Amino acid sequence: MIMTSAVKTSDGAIVVPSYFPGKQWQQVLERDARADGQFVYAVKSTKIYCKPSCASRRPTRKQVSFFPSPAQAEAAGYRACKRCEPERTEARADPQAGAIAAVTEYLRDHADSEGRTRLADVAKATGVGRLTILRGFKRVLGVSPGQYAKEARLEKFKNKVREPKTGKAPITDAIYEAGFGSSSRLYENSSAALGMTPRVMREGGAGLLIRYTTAASPLGRMLVATTDVGICSIAFGRDDKELVAGLREKFSKAQLVAAKGNTGWLADAVAFVASQLGEHPLAATFPLDVRATAFQQRVWKALQAIPRGETRSYSELALQLGAPTASRAVAGACGANPVAVVVPCHRVLGKDGSLTGYRWGVERKKKLLAAEKC
Repeated sequence: MIMTSAVKTSDGAIVVPSYFPGKQWQQVLERDARADGQFVYAVKSTKIYCKPSCASRRPTRKQVSFFPSPAQAEAAGYRACKRCEPERTEARADPQAGAIAAVTEYLRDHADSEGRTRLADVAKATGVGRLTILRGFKRVLGVSPGQYAKEARLEKFKNKVREPKTGKAPITDAIYEAGFGSSSRLYENSSAALGMTPRVMREGGAGLLIRYTTAASPLGRMLVATTDVGICSIAFGRDDKELVAGLREKFSKAQLVAAKGNTGWLADAVAFVASQLGEHPLAATFPLDVRATAFQQRVWKALQAIPRGETRSYSELALQLGAPTASRAVAGACGANPVAVVVPCHRVLGKDGSLTGYRWGVERKKKLLAAEKC
């Protein structure tokens, strides 16, 4: 975490910058011990602050503020958590954090120019060695410089299309102003990078139509939802009421419509999931429309590359991704997976071979693994 890039409010809270959204919150969700000592998070409803790795139940995002130190959290009226004792955690900083901060600032400043984000140009402009940039980005941020530059460019584009305008400015203007050489460069893998079309994004998600269906499956009640781009959710739950409530919480500004019969992508997705516990599983033949950070995309692609009948540990996946210390981040990316079975996060186990957790229940994970070994 690069603290020099954060913006502080009058009460000392950290405002997470828009070019790297949710970084601190993601570390809190993942209980990332590497972030301990770099910041604390405070819960407005309880007036308690904790370190990122605290094992306590996670609050809702809107209840959380971030502070760079326990002293500043206490100055704002919060008291230390007795469980994780954040005030006893010694502050520390990555030795290369300053250098990486200089590089991220350069990449943000030049997000509208693809040609200025070549590694050699960045190294020359910032005075930071290429090897330091490559290694530092992986360790400090968990992504490559190229991925960071792409996210900075995407964020610039998002801000452009969200700007209030007197008239309807064409999306094309925002594409070029954000530094994309053409519309095709933006739309490459846009369903994974953007999670929705640029026009819907400009309107804040309002008006997005999501069709969904619920069905019985070998793993219990299942919900499948789709936008006009592709499948956006596959989830399991105790009953339909719980599943639909979860969908409404996730897509609070969208128009949700129960599908009349299973047709098209919905039918394909239902059949795909049902087949996974059989001897002759189907291959997924439908597109996805899911939101993901650059790191989550890398993890999900690695998960999809695990052959049926095989498993990996979180540490093995982290090593495969070139980030051997990012086991917790890998676990967090698995937990954030919105499309059960299609992205097979059930194939990841603890280092000792234990099932650990599973977003849709350990028993479902056990059934899936048992079926895949047959």
